[in-house]
Amino acid sequence: MKPRAPLIGISPRILRDVPKELGFRGKTLQYLEQSVAHWAVAAGAVVVMIPTVQREGDIKRSEIDVEDYAQRLDGLILQGGADLHPATYGEELRACRGTPDSVRDRFELALLHAFVAAGKPVLGICRGMQLINVAFGGSLYQDLVDDGATSHDHVDADAYDLHGHEISIVEGALLSQLHEGITVARVNSIHHQAVRRLAPGFVIEARAFDGVVEAIRREGDGFVYGVQWHPEFHWPQASDLLSPEPLMGAFVDTAARVADALGATAN
Repeated sequence: MKPRAPLIGISPRILRDVPKELGFRGKTLQYLEQSVAHWAVAAGAVVVMIPTVQREGDIKRSEIDVEDYAQRLDGLILQGGADLHPATYGEELRACRGTPDSVRDRFELALLHAFVAAGKPVLGICRGMQLINVAFGGSLYQDLVDDGATSHDHVDADAYDLHGHEISIVEGALLSQLHEGITVARVNSIHHQAVRRLAPGFVIEARAFDGVVEAIRREGDGFVYGVQWHPEFHWPQASDLLSPEPLMGAFVDTAARVADALGATAN
């Protein structure tokens, strides 16, 4: 019998101002960017989107809660997207770009804590890494240049995922181990915020050429990992970029092992 593929949940991006040519006038869309879903599927996972759950909202909700998702699913991926509201790390709004989405912030923070409490692996991408850091007591640079973290822009709106830079990977770090010991690699760069104060219990696994934090991992048992770049956009033909396969493979393998262990305990 074929082993059960781990079931991975991905939190959605939220589009409130829907372009009129798409229809859905006055409605809100929740969606996945297909590359992140295909990245997980290629590693052997079954993927579903986790729609937001609110106790108060325009639509009457059932008694489903984030803990229900954490119990049913084997792992969580946190997508990129809008800036976290600085209130989540105790600051006033000062240098964010665009409009932060506090509903998404609250939902994903609750979702993250539920999966960690359930012993399930979590992978954060860009905003997802920032959310992991904030959830466990860290803070962010609201804008890397404005806050003096660097004089180099880590985002180029025109180049988007074609904009990139080198990173230094800590020797012996999980990321280095997954890539046969390498300590230098090139990644894309699509962000203007990053980790400022690292959350307690986390270690830095990679930095950009200018010192900006690019990867973090929670110490101890379990798999809670964040990367500042977008591995799902590292297409196979982009041979100069760090391969996305080892990281997703480690995440999906962990989800499968945890699911098997929990299943054995339940039986």
